[in-house]
Amino acid sequence: MDELLAAAVKGWENAVAAYSGFRVGAGLQAVVNGKPAVFSGCNVENATYGLTVCAERVALFKALSEGAREFTAMVIYTTASEVTPPCGACRQLLWEFCGDIPVTARNAGGAEKTWRVAELLPDAFDRNSLK
Repeated sequence: MDELLAAAVKGWENAVAAYSGFRVGAGLQAVVNGKPAVFSGCNVENATYGLTVCAERVALFKALSEGAREFTAMVIYTTASEVTPPCGACRQLLWEFCGDIPVTARNAGGAEKTWRVAELLPDAFDRNSLK
């Protein structure tokens, strides 16, 4: 958990949040070629807002682009007063690519909450829905 939290804090430090001021970092634990790996991500905003990408998706896309296909946990970090769960789009992608992994949200004050992805996205739409 320490390595994942460190990756999430690193992502938070690199966040590009000039419009909202709401910086988010994420750390995603994966297995690549049989070895554990951790990927960090930060939110990246732009003037159109619609093209903004969340920290969770950045971490996931980095991991996928490096060959990761097995995921074990995610940590999200913000300095918000309340812990911040992933948005709906991130929940969908986490479900599809990571399955029912634990997702822990933590804030700068040390407050923490953990969910399974299935709790965050009950009755998810996925490849089974296409059959």
